Amino acid sequence: MVYEKEYLQEAAANRVRILSEALPYIQKFANRTIVIKYGGAAMKDSSLKAQVIGDIVFLACVGVRPVVIHGGGPEINTWLQKLNIAPAFKDGLRITDAATMDVVEMVLAGRVNKELVSLISRAGALAVGLCGKDGNLIQARHVGKEGVGFVGEVTNINIGLVESLVDNGYVPVISSVAADENGQAYNINADTVAGEIAAALDAEKLILLTDTPGILYDYHDPSTLIKILDIQKARNLIDQEVVSGGMIPKVNCCVRSLAQGVRAAHILDGRLPHSLLLEILTDEGTGSMIVASELLG
Repeated sequence: MVYEKEYLQEAAANRVRILSEALPYIQKFANRTIVIKYGGAAMKDSSLKAQVIGDIVFLACVGVRPVVIHGGGPEINTWLQKLNIAPAFKDGLRITDAATMDVVEMVLAGRVNKELVSLISRAGALAVGLCGKDGNLIQARHVGKEGVGFVGEVTNINIGLVESLVDNGYVPVISSVAADENGQAYNINADTVAGEIAAALDAEKLILLTDTPGILYDYHDPSTLIKILDIQKARNLIDQEVVSGGMIPKVNCCVRSLAQGVRAAHILDGRLPHSLLLEILTDEGTGSMIVASELLG
């Protein structure tokens, strides 16, 4: 019993110490907006999902203003297969014919979005689910590539609705379905949407949760993680094909958001427990941080 009591006292002391050490970071980011793109394994694994939701709620409770953008590719594939529609891709884009677009909208704006809203609400924060059609939040047009169907790109962000929600203590949860001026729905890359919304909100940080440790010199070697880089180095790594494949649009959206005023962009491994809090509330961080050149010193 004595040992158990000592163990509990030590555990309590550690919790208090950790909270005390986090205080300067909490103060630094209080009332600052952080845009989080939620996707990858952290959406599929139930335990990781609970941790990410918990981290988002923690940030909201200590005064940070989180805004969540989400994808849902695996869930879309599941429902396409249930409806005997074969998932297909071209140049990294989901081929989105009319039937597929219906499924994308149903899954992203319906099932996935409302599940995340429910989880955040149950964990103790106020959340509201949106898609790009709500309040004309995201205006879109066709991406301009042949043979991909209703795949879109962002033409404009009307951020007033999101700002109003954040100002009133809500966590907006946004899916990347939008429409053009004629009401045609489009499927838009969630990373791209997150970057554009972060820029429109003049966010402190854009954070992309991925299934990789971050930007690596050697994709097969996690020890080659690049902890911090500026815009020019990010562009050089793309030219040198160090950054390749699906990482290119992620880095590009980070660079674009920084060019529009976002202070820092992060690419994190969503498979790492509490990666959000580790990146925001510690000096060491966990992933890759991209900043504007003048901030590197």
